[in-house]
Amino acid sequence: MLDPVQLESFLAVARTRNFTEAGRRLGLRQSTVSQHISKLEQASGRRLFVRDTHSVVPTADGEAMTGFAQSILEANARARDYFAGSQVRGRVRFGTSEDFVSSRLPELLRDFVRRHALVDLELTVGLSATLYERLDAGELDLVLAKRRAGDERGRLVWRDRLTWIGAPGTRIDPAQPVPLILYTPPSITRSVALEALERVGRPWRIVCTSGSLSGLRAAALAGLGITLHARGLMPDGLVEVAATARLPPAGDVEFVVRSARQSTRGPAAELAQAILTNGDRLQP
Repeated sequence: MLDPVQLESFLAVARTRNFTEAGRRLGLRQSTVSQHISKLEQASGRRLFVRDTHSVVPTADGEAMTGFAQSILEANARARDYFAGSQVRGRVRFGTSEDFVSSRLPELLRDFVRRHALVDLELTVGLSATLYERLDAGELDLVLAKRRAGDERGRLVWRDRLTWIGAPGTRIDPAQPVPLILYTPPSITRSVALEALERVGRPWRIVCTSGSLSGLRAAALAGLGITLHARGLMPDGLVEVAATARLPPAGDVEFVVRSARQSTRGPAAELAQAILTNGDRLQP
């Protein structure tokens, strides 16, 4: 049988691609995480990661183990909650960024509400920067959103690549200013997009501004221009813009959960753990 503790360490490494970050997420030392992975590889008889000094990449067997690990841990959680009964009660004011409007976050929240019937969940959807302002002001208890490069606050759910996207067939003339579809400020993605273009001296013009992902998607589908978005959460109907557009790379983006108070108990802590454990479910 596969050890659930080892499986939790495995999933943390698979999501963060980093043993140190996985240990930080789980509250374990890096050496302990490494031991868990070694024991899991021995139990399965397969190599699960290819490791060197710069990267940690799942093997084909590691990719297969990811699905098995998620199913096993979810089944364990359902059995534990069924027989123990959730005693968590109270209110959690949860804010999530617009990035997750078209994701599987509703499924995760539905499971959380079913599991914790005594918890009142209040949901706020907005731009990441605005959600952090409300968190700091005490208006939210927990936030799932992007964080700026260099910001160490929050616990990493997963890392993704930012990419330029638009409607199929969109062509960007390298000799003309880039037509941009952007969130209203303050917006982390907006700032990254403009900084990337300014860095290479590429002219740009804003053709549409919206406070919602649905607004950006509609403008892009209409062929007004392009926008910058996390590749793993790309809205339906949009595609990556061809390399012939000569657009500068925008780097990676990190999605994190950040709470108003660091606590191991209570509804906010339970929801944060549910997101960290099931982070891969959030992607389409």
